[in-house]
Amino acid sequence: MTTVEPELRVRRPVDRATLTRYVQDYGVYAAVLVLLLFNAAFTDNFLQVANLRTQLVQVAPVLIVALGMALVIGSEGIDLSVGSVMALAAAVLPLYLGFGVWPAVGMALLVGAVAGVVNGTLVAVVGLQPIVATLALLVAGRGIALVVADGQLKQIRNPDLLALGSGEVLGVPVVALVAVVLAVVVGAVVNRTTYGRQLVAVGGNRAAAHLAGLPVRRILVVTYVLCGLLAGLAGVLATARLTASDPSAIGNLIELSAITAVVVGGTPLAGGRIRIPGTVAGALLMQLLRATMIKHDLPDSTAQIAQAVIILLAVYLARQRRTR
Repeated sequence: MTTVEPELRVRRPVDRATLTRYVQDYGVYAAVLVLLLFNAAFTDNFLQVANLRTQLVQVAPVLIVALGMALVIGSEGIDLSVGSVMALAAAVLPLYLGFGVWPAVGMALLVGAVAGVVNGTLVAVVGLQPIVATLALLVAGRGIALVVADGQLKQIRNPDLLALGSGEVLGVPVVALVAVVLAVVVGAVVNRTTYGRQLVAVGGNRAAAHLAGLPVRRILVVTYVLCGLLAGLAGVLATARLTASDPSAIGNLIELSAITAVVVGGTPLAGGRIRIPGTVAGALLMQLLRATMIKHDLPDSTAQIAQAVIILLAVYLARQRRTR
């Protein structure tokens, strides 16, 4: 009686394109985990409740801005004006606090929406490149904010507004809860609404979206309006946290942090894909990276260099994936 030798199973090497895809999709989560473990082991007092609360408070405005940026980048665009929109919202806020906190917040959000309409119109109707259209408001917006504020820092004493920056619900900062709720809402909009599907289609192939009869201009304008609204809200929360309206400082360079969070989180600059959970993880990664370097006595410039390296790596991986 003869026996048949079983076939030897040879393990095939991991395909490079598959590895690139996994790194792009899940690398940000691994990086966040590594930083958390490193800090838990080597950073004094990192796991204390007060420190964790501080990290959540600091990352919240960046995350809120990054959510709007993810929508814009998903449309194959970009918004460089979000920092200036934050400054505009912060400048307008004290002017209307005499009418109550919610009318003041409403006016700040209205400013953000108007900025979004301007950006969206320049991109969708006039036909300017997004980087050019939003660069104009990046430059002009902060100047307008300084004019509105008379170039002065204004202290905020309204207790209801200050509660947004310092309040807690079951021990969780209000600003962090707002950011989490917005992340869930934006994720649902992207994945479960007609607008979300149309946005991804426009970002993936605008010409095909036109031919399919999608309202491309309207989708683009709405996208930039949503980005402006989120930036305006981030400006309100940043003002409440700082207890002062300072248009010269609020929102400085936040557009870079937001773009980095979005790209590192797996949303390609080429558009056609939006990863909200990855954006959340990307914002956490940037915050943990900066906090880690500060706590280990490294200069802030080092964190900025590391951020630049991370975004270059993310863009490179996205390019490798697209060309395969």
